Amino acid sequence: MEPAPPGDDPSTARSLLERAYVDAVEQADEADPVRARLLDAAYEQFSRTGIQRTSMEEVAKRANLSRITLYRRFATKDVLVEQVIHREFRRYFEQYIVDITSAKTVADRIVFGFVSSLRAISRNPLIGGLLESEPSLLGSIVGDDGRTFAAVREFVAGQLHREQEAGNITADLDTDLTAELMVRISASFLMVPSQIVDLDDDEQLTAIARRYLVPMVDATVKRD
Repeated sequence: MEPAPPGDDPSTARSLLERAYVDAVEQADEADPVRARLLDAAYEQFSRTGIQRTSMEEVAKRANLSRITLYRRFATKDVLVEQVIHREFRRYFEQYIVDITSAKTVADRIVFGFVSSLRAISRNPLIGGLLESEPSLLGSIVGDDGRTFAAVREFVAGQLHREQEAGNITADLDTDLTAELMVRISASFLMVPSQIVDLDDDEQLTAIARRYLVPMVDATVKRD
């Protein structure tokens, strides 16, 4: 199943997550080794001490480069933070695009998408740490006006629409509403800690997806 990109309205600035997805699909080249070195250093420093407690000087020192070099690539700390998180989202999408090809059925793709997204975000030292310790900061980075959520919903809806076009599910399915429900369920696990569901337990997450998410689509799966 070829991924369908989120809606792309040129009159509207893309969200961080939208840009990460498009870069992953288009395999945008990162040819600047110094920039990559600085992003690596920032990721390591942010993961160790947190974004708010990290200075630009510490990032430059970890990269063994000058502050001038750092500021030439990233004019402000906010720009640096955004680009580090952008790269983490892009890496997730790149791996998702590769791995999803191994899922043979609609149900398998739904399960894989749910489990892999929760795993990738909750276990990422930087993103997972922000969700736990600095959720308001993460919200301000990805956008707290609902655009990032909408981008994820559009991505999931695009996947479901592709299943319809391939004849795997019927046209009866409201892809937008189904995607909305799936994304809200996933987001709730990430934003509000659960005393029942362990995000580190892939078997439990798989069972949840098969029992509660797959039926949202399976009821309209086309039969031969």
